[in-house]
Amino acid sequence: MQDLYVVILAAGQGTRMKSQNKPKVLHSIAGKPMLSRVIETAEKLNPNNINVVVGHEKEQLFEQIHFPVNWVIQDEQLGTGHAVKTALPNIPEEGATVVLYGDVPLIDEETLKNLISIAGNNEVAVLTDVLEDPSGYGRIIRNEKNHVIKIVEDKDVDSEQRLIKEINTGIYVIPNQYLHQWLNSLNNNNAQQEYYLTDIVALANEDNVPVKAIRVPKSYLAMGVNDKIQLATLERIYQREIAKQFMQQGLMLLDPNRFDLRGDLIFGSDVIIDVNVVFEGNNVLGNNINIGAHCLLKNVTIHDNAIIHPFSHLEDCEVGESAKVGPYARLRPKAKLAKDVHIGNFVEVKNSKIGIGSKVNHLTYVGDATIGKNSNIGAGTITCNYDGVNKHATIIGDDCLIGSGTMLVAPVTVGNKATTGAGSVITKNCPENQLTVSRSKQISLASWVRPEKENKS
Repeated sequence: MQDLYVVILAAGQGTRMKSQNKPKVLHSIAGKPMLSRVIETAEKLNPNNINVVVGHEKEQLFEQIHFPVNWVIQDEQLGTGHAVKTALPNIPEEGATVVLYGDVPLIDEETLKNLISIAGNNEVAVLTDVLEDPSGYGRIIRNEKNHVIKIVEDKDVDSEQRLIKEINTGIYVIPNQYLHQWLNSLNNNNAQQEYYLTDIVALANEDNVPVKAIRVPKSYLAMGVNDKIQLATLERIYQREIAKQFMQQGLMLLDPNRFDLRGDLIFGSDVIIDVNVVFEGNNVLGNNINIGAHCLLKNVTIHDNAIIHPFSHLEDCEVGESAKVGPYARLRPKAKLAKDVHIGNFVEVKNSKIGIGSKVNHLTYVGDATIGKNSNIGAGTITCNYDGVNKHATIIGDDCLIGSGTMLVAPVTVGNKATTGAGSVITKNCPENQLTVSRSKQISLASWVRPEKENKS
């Protein structure tokens, strides 16, 4: 296979995005910047190098896009031809160059490999599409032999050319032995006074270099993003396609139109996901798992037979086999639940390990804690772990009963089979097998008079 080089154009300001401080190519599809998606696809082609042409807000791109690419600065945006020309110092005169765009995020490896294959060693290949409404796109002009002889930009087409529905996607494969020559021959004699990359098609014909074209298999693969409406359109297309793929692999989505993946998801068999569940980061689901409606899961591992009830928020945590979480529960980073643990409604767990069979069912905060097996944490319990400077640990043993409304002021340890009385403020360690109660004396003041509002009538 010949040497391959990639140029990704990403210098445009994207004014129609109406985003003053964020470059267009940093807007995300499924939680990942569009430019990152294009670079990842380009890497699958195993090119000799990838060159990203940038201009507007380039410092943000340098900070947020972490790939081994050549950054090429285009100080003046003088057209697509000029943009590719700025990358020529990184491209030799052997091999071929693939031209891609940072705002065409769903282009796929298979389509590009097909395009490269038809180009061969010494021919130009153009990716085209056929649209019912081709307005705004350059038209593909063919001769009587059906060869591509010219691409005319929408603003330059005549009345006859305007009727053509085959359009240029802007994605090319160009032999490097001609690329340098043709780019240096471009002129800006057009309505926009720009150097059009499309003009190399006419130059190729002048040099008797064949220009082949294949149609993109699905239009969305070559769709560009110019505004936030188009961004949202591609987002839904991506989510629909990934949902379809997952369901073919056995995932049960109760409504595939209300599923969002903004990262990666690995799942076992008989997994059921209800509506409006969002996955971010890297997630692993075992077998026979049920995820209720309106949950957010980010970087989560969930083991077999677990149930996540609706409206729960899980992040950077692990849920054990047959555990139950929610509804309205929050598992924060480093929460680790063992087998058969129950985490109930309005419970928050952070940086804590909860042992086999233990239950934290109601209105409770567990932070920086270790809880043994088969313990029950009563409603309204709080591990008071922060002294304003440092976090401190709470340790609760096996088979403990923590009464409702208990305040556990860390650092503190509750021994195995210990019980705390409801409403206690625990500041000292609790011995094993004993009841510990810490309450102020209850009194009633017969002489007390409740204040009343003044009657103004």
